[in-house]
Amino acid sequence: MPSAYLLVSHGSRDPRPDIAMEHLAGLVSCELNQDGENLVGVATLEFHPQPLHQQIIQFAQNALVKMCDRLNIIPLFLSAGVHLQTDIPSEIELAQQILQQKIAIDLKPFLGSHPDLPKLFFGEVMNIKADGLILLAHGSRRQGSLASIAAVATQLGAVVAYWSVNPQLKSRVEEFVAMGIKRIGILPYFLFAGSITDAIAVQVEEIKLEFPHLTCTLAQPLGVSQELAELIGDLAVMGNKESGGKTFFG
Repeated sequence: MPSAYLLVSHGSRDPRPDIAMEHLAGLVSCELNQDGENLVGVATLEFHPQPLHQQIIQFAQNALVKMCDRLNIIPLFLSAGVHLQTDIPSEIELAQQILQQKIAIDLKPFLGSHPDLPKLFFGEVMNIKADGLILLAHGSRRQGSLASIAAVATQLGAVVAYWSVNPQLKSRVEEFVAMGIKRIGILPYFLFAGSITDAIAVQVEEIKLEFPHLTCTLAQPLGVSQELAELIGDLAVMGNKESGGKTFFG
């Protein structure tokens, strides 16, 4: 029986992430349809006319028409914050109440948990001439939610800074300055370009003005790529026992 795969992202008022998600879904569909007729779609937790549970219900109904026996939800989040731990499971539970036993729903592990995710940054790291690297993520106040980000930074030989919580970018730059480091590479730990990455670029320019002796190189966010689609394909087919995912019913 074919399966259905719903890629869930945060959502944005900026249209660029939605466009990128549609492109990424096409690549993931190619990954998952080599041996069958699986269905791949996208949904967002925020900034959508419908709440997530209604998006799930609508996608599930389309999946049932196509004779899919399972709906796999893949959160395209890079850290295990409140959205991943609370909001998405709650929305799935709401959808379950309406769908009842019509289709099994699996919540797959989040993108940031994939052990090969740091490899997507290796090309950027090789192209940046820097003596110090900063991995700049959104951040969360949720206890334990930042461990996966720290693990990625360790593999990249970078220190972590956050957009919304401490330590923030400027303080990390000041630490490097105190150490005598003059070439700094900044890796935005975000899926796609959007309003936050635009704001980061503005802040980097301000840092350059404040520290004119520094060379600050700002890399691009992950973006859409075949390599990213392959990682998502891995998450899609992982069994829940081996991946820490959850089956809601079925």
